[in-house]
Amino acid sequence: MNKQPMPRDISIITTYRCQMKCEMCDIWQNPTSKEREISASDLVGLPNFKTVNITGGEPFIRKDLDEIIDVMYEKSDEVVISTSGWHTQRILDLAKKYPKIGIRVSIEGLSVSNDKLRGRKGGFDRALNTLLGLKSMGIKNIGFGITVSNNNSHDLMPLYRLSKELGFEFSTATFHNSFYFHKSDNVVTNKDVVVDNFFELANALLKEIKPKSWFRALFNLGLVRYIKGQKRMLPCEAGSTNFFIYPYGDLYPCNGLEEKYWLESMGNIRDHDTFYELWNSPQANKVRKMVEVCPKNCWMVGTAAPVIKKNLYKTLPWVVKAKIRSFFGHDVCQTKLPYFNIGQNELQGNFKVSNVEDMRDSNFKAKEIPVKFIGDFADDSELVSDASTISR
Repeated sequence: MNKQPMPRDISIITTYRCQMKCEMCDIWQNPTSKEREISASDLVGLPNFKTVNITGGEPFIRKDLDEIIDVMYEKSDEVVISTSGWHTQRILDLAKKYPKIGIRVSIEGLSVSNDKLRGRKGGFDRALNTLLGLKSMGIKNIGFGITVSNNNSHDLMPLYRLSKELGFEFSTATFHNSFYFHKSDNVVTNKDVVVDNFFELANALLKEIKPKSWFRALFNLGLVRYIKGQKRMLPCEAGSTNFFIYPYGDLYPCNGLEEKYWLESMGNIRDHDTFYELWNSPQANKVRKMVEVCPKNCWMVGTAAPVIKKNLYKTLPWVVKAKIRSFFGHDVCQTKLPYFNIGQNELQGNFKVSNVEDMRDSNFKAKEIPVKFIGDFADDSELVSDASTISR
């Protein structure tokens, strides 16, 4: 009677092995053992999903990637692979076998910026060549994304315009620290410049004719809130609407967890007879309660998109109003960023919480967590954004 509803979206981190040497991600310095990585047989027992994202590391470094796609292609309406685009021929060969596959190539700027940030000369050329090759094959669901930082925000709008000219999807992210990225020093220092670039992008997206682009404008304003250290515009429901499978089979609610706050698996798919058993286990329910008061304010597409879609009754009116304003020549308001109160726990995404250790207690109960605050603040625009200020 009290079973947890099944998730709509899943991300599978196939490996930490990667041929790139990205400045904002140290996965490549912490490779997984290919002998221990999950295989297609480990995924057979998963239920059906709306969307599956296959990621890494570099998924195409795995020689058995097509076996994983074989399984997930039957379990999802949409399978999208996130890749550096380096292994052009492998990508084209897979797309030929699965013409409805989605491919998202990471491009961190124009040629000079991209190759510097991703640590491989010729990376931009290979990535673009891969996308053009996919387009020539008639693959529809293709595009590229940029992780915006101090070092490349000046390339944000040129890349957006390039994507429009070529007919590609265009996605964005910004610096995040996590156990997944093996990073703890990703910080946007020139916030005003980066934020201005995001506002320019949001205004451009609202001028497009596709409603999907208008919602992307909303998503990008969520990135602005994140950079400014404000709460998420919508609650995080990681571990409920979505989850991540890590390379060795552990389920985590998201890819934004850090050990200095909390890092706890929902369980391992190899340790349970069925996925339903794992999904409704006491450990999985415990992790979901921890998510409710997680102090991080992450805003990544894997956990943001599901709640934007789920709460259309809140987000759609804002999008329509913003589109109407854009039609009459008005830009988005820079002083009042969208925030939607749907009854979420006020502690979630709140860096004022100092007693994070209680989240690791085996008897953790979300409503019982003792909370201490660092000062009193008038509104969420003044939230402490530097994690080092949290009392340990």
